Amino acid sequence: MILLHRLSSTREPFHLNPDLIQTIEEAPDCHLTLTTGVRVAVSENVDEVLARVREHRLGLASEALRRSRGR
Repeated sequence: MILLHRLSSTREPFHLNPDLIQTIEEAPDCHLTLTTGVRVAVSENVDEVLARVREHRLGLASEALRRSRGR
């Protein structure tokens, strides 16, 4: 899961499974369209969202490699 913040005056934090992200648009605010059809406006920009997705996937791959080596 990645931590994001809803685009609002309170910047409400929430965790999102990045596998649910179908598209990311920035015009001018960042909007995620999920595979469920739900659209979510977030306070992070596209580059921040993509960096968090990459970091999440890298962590999963690293953990899988570590486990496959029996460590």
